[in-house]
Amino acid sequence: MVLYEVSARVERGIAGDFLAWLPGHVERLLALPGFEAAEVFEVVETPPDAGHLLLCAHYRLRDAAALDAYLQEHAARMRAESAERFGDRVRASRRVLRPVG
Repeated sequence: MVLYEVSARVERGIAGDFLAWLPGHVERLLALPGFEAAEVFEVVETPPDAGHLLLCAHYRLRDAAALDAYLQEHAARMRAESAERFGDRVRASRRVLRPVG
C-alpha cells in the first residue's frame, strides 16, 4: 500500500466552484488502475488563512508500481484538467507516504 497525498491551496473566491468540481475529479482518479480509496480533508490552521481554503486529499494505491504507472501515464492529464479550469488560483503540492514496518 502507498498513500499519495495532494495538498491544495484554493483561493476563497473560487472555493465553491472547486469543491463542486472535486468529487468528480476524485471519482476519475479512483477509476484508474491501482487506486483503492480516497479521502479529502479540510486543513485547519491556527490562525486560519482568510484568503484560502486548504485541502488535503489522501489516495490509497495498491502498491508503488500502481503509483508509478499513474505518474507516467495519467498524472499530466489529470493535473492539466485542474490547471485549465482554475489556473494559478489553486496551488497543489504532492508527496508519497509508505507504511513503516
